[in-house]
Amino acid sequence: MKGKITAKRVAFYFGIIAVWQIVFSLNIWSENIFPSPLQVAEVLGYGAADGSLFLGIATSMWRLIVGLSISIAGGITLGVFMARIESVNQTIGSLVLGLQSIPSVAWVPMAFLWFGLSNAGIIFVTVASSMFAVTINTYSGMKNIPPSYIAAARNMGASGVQLITNVMLPAAFPHLISGFKQGWAFAWRGVIGAEIIFSFLGLGFLLNVGRELVDISQVIAIMLVIMIIGILIDGFVFKKIERKVMSRWGLA
Repeated sequence: MKGKITAKRVAFYFGIIAVWQIVFSLNIWSENIFPSPLQVAEVLGYGAADGSLFLGIATSMWRLIVGLSISIAGGITLGVFMARIESVNQTIGSLVLGLQSIPSVAWVPMAFLWFGLSNAGIIFVTVASSMFAVTINTYSGMKNIPPSYIAAARNMGASGVQLITNVMLPAAFPHLISGFKQGWAFAWRGVIGAEIIFSFLGLGFLLNVGRELVDISQVIAIMLVIMIIGILIDGFVFKKIERKVMSRWGLA
């Protein structure tokens, strides 16, 4: 079954490349506007040969991991407080909903003024872009726990931190995974967006270099790398975790 799915996906992407090449061969647009797959592949090859591509990937991934880790820790903590303390939910909860609606790029001016052209500024944008998605999903997961679970845990002597860590968070884990997945997506966009504007290493920096050089091949090449990384992380990290969680809770 997995082999058939893989074959379909490979055929699909090869089909896209074939159509891309056919459109390029028709000479509808000039090479400066619409490059061929080979030209884009050559740019990737040059980037891999001189190490700039791998440096960009490593830099962006490091910023993503640091920012997302902070977002997950902060989002879970804030979500638990919102779920357990009604006054916190009534005050900070409304603020979280408002902050969640702010696009990641809108945090860049503040990050620039506070941190300058530094990793700290990009990580700040990453955290601000993703933490509130984790918070909201944590809150929803905690609020959707069946009351019987909490009552049974209390009857067995669980209370306070023990009740939260041993009962409530595990019970809310399906929602937490959704929050992590949303948080990762927002964090990845935040990293790339901040790097484009900050022009400070990373894949976003390489993307901006392609724009400044009017090199559409580099722009498309880096966009493909960003997309491939997103597909790989979703497929090899979050989908595997989701399957395990669904199996654990009898949903698969």
